[in-house]
Amino acid sequence: MNLRVAVLALGLLIFPGIATPGHGQPAPVQPAPARFPVIGTVQDQTGGVLAGAVVTLVGPASTPDRVVKADAVGHFRIDDVAAGNYQLRAEYEGFKPALARLKVGPRAPGQQKLVLQLAGLTQEITVGDNPVSIDAAQNRNTITVDKKLIAALPIFDQDPVAALSRFLDPAAGGTTLVVDGMEARKIGVSASAIKQIKINQDPYAAEFGRPGQGRIEVTTEAGSEAYHGEFNVTFRDGRLNARNAFETTTSPEQRRIFEGSLSGPIGGGKSTSFLVSADREAEDLWAIVYAATPAGTFQTIVPAPVRTFSVSGTVSHQVGKKHTLSLRLTYQSETVQNEGVGGTTLPEAGASASDHEAEIIYTQRTILSPKLVNQVRFLYGQARSSSFSATLAPRIVVQDAFTGGGAQVDSVDTERHFTLNESLTWSAGKHLVKGGVIIPDWSWRGYTDRSNYGGTFSFASLDDYTAGKPYMFAQQQGDPALDLVQKIVSLYVQNEISVRKNLAVTMGLRYDWQNFYGDNNNLAPRLSFAWAPGKKGTTVVRGGVGLFNDRLNEGPMADVMRSSEGRTFKYVLLDPGYPDPIGPGSSLQDEPTSLVQLQSGLVIPHSIQYSVGIDRQVWKGTTLSVNYIESHGFHLMRSRDVNAPPPPLYAERPDLEHGVIRQIESTAGQQGRSLQVVFRGKFARLFNGSVQYVFGRAFNDTNGIGSYPANNYDLTGEWSRASSDERHRFDLVGAVNAGRWFTVGIALSARSARPYTMRIGRDVYNNGTTSARLPGVPRNSLQATGSANLDLKWSHTFALGESKDEDEGAKITVGVDAFNVLNHVNYTGYVGNLSSTFYGEPTSAQAARRMQLTARFEF
Repeated sequence: MNLRVAVLALGLLIFPGIATPGHGQPAPVQPAPARFPVIGTVQDQTGGVLAGAVVTLVGPASTPDRVVKADAVGHFRIDDVAAGNYQLRAEYEGFKPALARLKVGPRAPGQQKLVLQLAGLTQEITVGDNPVSIDAAQNRNTITVDKKLIAALPIFDQDPVAALSRFLDPAAGGTTLVVDGMEARKIGVSASAIKQIKINQDPYAAEFGRPGQGRIEVTTEAGSEAYHGEFNVTFRDGRLNARNAFETTTSPEQRRIFEGSLSGPIGGGKSTSFLVSADREAEDLWAIVYAATPAGTFQTIVPAPVRTFSVSGTVSHQVGKKHTLSLRLTYQSETVQNEGVGGTTLPEAGASASDHEAEIIYTQRTILSPKLVNQVRFLYGQARSSSFSATLAPRIVVQDAFTGGGAQVDSVDTERHFTLNESLTWSAGKHLVKGGVIIPDWSWRGYTDRSNYGGTFSFASLDDYTAGKPYMFAQQQGDPALDLVQKIVSLYVQNEISVRKNLAVTMGLRYDWQNFYGDNNNLAPRLSFAWAPGKKGTTVVRGGVGLFNDRLNEGPMADVMRSSEGRTFKYVLLDPGYPDPIGPGSSLQDEPTSLVQLQSGLVIPHSIQYSVGIDRQVWKGTTLSVNYIESHGFHLMRSRDVNAPPPPLYAERPDLEHGVIRQIESTAGQQGRSLQVVFRGKFARLFNGSVQYVFGRAFNDTNGIGSYPANNYDLTGEWSRASSDERHRFDLVGAVNAGRWFTVGIALSARSARPYTMRIGRDVYNNGTTSARLPGVPRNSLQATGSANLDLKWSHTFALGESKDEDEGAKITVGVDAFNVLNHVNYTGYVGNLSSTFYGEPTSAQAARRMQLTARFEF
């Protein structure tokens, strides 16, 4: 404001009439009205971008409509929009128009996302700014985090997927990662190229093998019509951290992460764009050792450096109006030193490991007709991983006291694999039909496994170790090389029916097949509904039931093949000599060999889940979802030694020519029940995010395919609380925006205690294990302690230059992350071995308070 205007303004305050127009004085200079850009993306219901879609901004009757077209990656931008209330409309051939209301001013609106449904699909009931929908994929107990919220949250090591995994159900039986609609082992791009993360979207979709609580869906960025870049630096130093409960001094760890992405047009940018991302991490970590040795308690910290590098490049091309093509190349490498060290494992038992993997991903989406869309995703990759022990000495295991000697993990694995996802989406009247073929894994694997070629001595206690009396010696010999082919194929079809305007029913059927296991009867039907009672549509009642087939990895089959084909020979000797297990003049080849076999009639594990719940918009911008979920697992996997010495004497194995005969069985089960409450949206004037509380229980009689019962002839007491059982789970993620200098991201997590098992710690049944329990004591009868973590992030953005849109223009953001701010000690590694000096005590703890400094440059 210049001096003259200031004087006139002061005069107006003192003498309101002297300088007003009409009194012979000039009118004061008025600032020009602020104008803002409106930006966004146009997509179809599968998440594919709609290049060339027509976007219309409709304002007051006195202003003309503004019309633009989405670029090659579905982005649109409308500049110089005056403050006011508007309606956005997106149109594309073969799709129903999408509408959205927005308010412009006093600042630019956030990025808009317009999702077009295929013609004939009418299912969404929109209320305010946060819709409650009867669309099958719009359940409000989904946890959704977009790019803007990811940037505001405290994210450890720039890994948002790991940070949000807290919302997964630990009793779901595993996690499936879905990247851009295709199952994947890794994301393939750096953190800055992640656009959105969702957990538990469309729980009963036939397209996926796992229910929603066991699935993470990641959407990555595409190219753009203008050049955009992001570069992140993350730094941590041990001098900023608190001391771990099991450290004698704070470890001097240091982490340096450099990560970024660049996108933009190729050529004229009308039909072709690119995205490049890279990540380089140098992590000088330290492992904490807390062990019991004959000399007393041994505590130390050991360097365990990790180096990772990843790079990816994507090119997207629009061919006319009906074809979108994308090609992505990725490469990732990692090296680790002193792997396995920590807890009761001594430094001498460490190993070094390295992994390298390269992939190429091709995606094509084609509009075959106004009602038919085809999408193909194909991935081919090659990988190599290796692990080498620090020393070749025999491994020494003193149960729940210390592990020393060599690591005995020497191996080299190679792999060539491809995955395929072919889907068709068809709209006809009230039906939206989707089906396809999925090959999540078709791989050629090569193993050179020399693990335990030096042998392992196992001792029941420190006293036995001091006396030189191991209870078991195990060693592997023979040809370490093995090749196998893993094949997994799934087919699915799903019909989403709009029965009425306020009622949708989805029916689906999936078939899963994999080689090796001989179980070909794996149909998985799914059924769900969504009903919006009343005229306002602020409440949706949902329910569903589905069968989900599990998937077995290649590891157990590799063990079976090595054993049955006589490639490798495993020897298990009870009460051996030490340090020479068999004595002079004897040969290990004269001892009985151990085998691995499959149970006759083995069945692939599966589970049935059903649920019912309510989604409700409680106020503008906020929804509440309450759901009851129950699941039952059948034919779960475990192992059993069918050649163990039988009762009552447990003296001698029935088959004297063999030692342990490990039989892989599908004879276990699981049951889980939970009540889930999820808030999403704005809970206060300044806070936006998601809150989840789960009350539940889970019971089973197995800890997985590698677990054995305490007594191979008596399963009494095996059915108990699952090791993953947490009665109460609370999670919150969100951001508080209280002004230019006060943006705080919050991640709060609290868990009830998990159980663990009491063991005698002696080979009571003479079978080479120490898993026997006292009479009448069930599995998982002991309880550890719960955990609580509060993570915070303060960040501030400095604009470089002038921009009316806070999401546009060059800027630098600095931030400070604090993890476990309250420095709460969360103990882990509880020991249930009665023969251990650590019985009933923890041997490790989660990290104490840690600080992380971040800086981000964007343009």
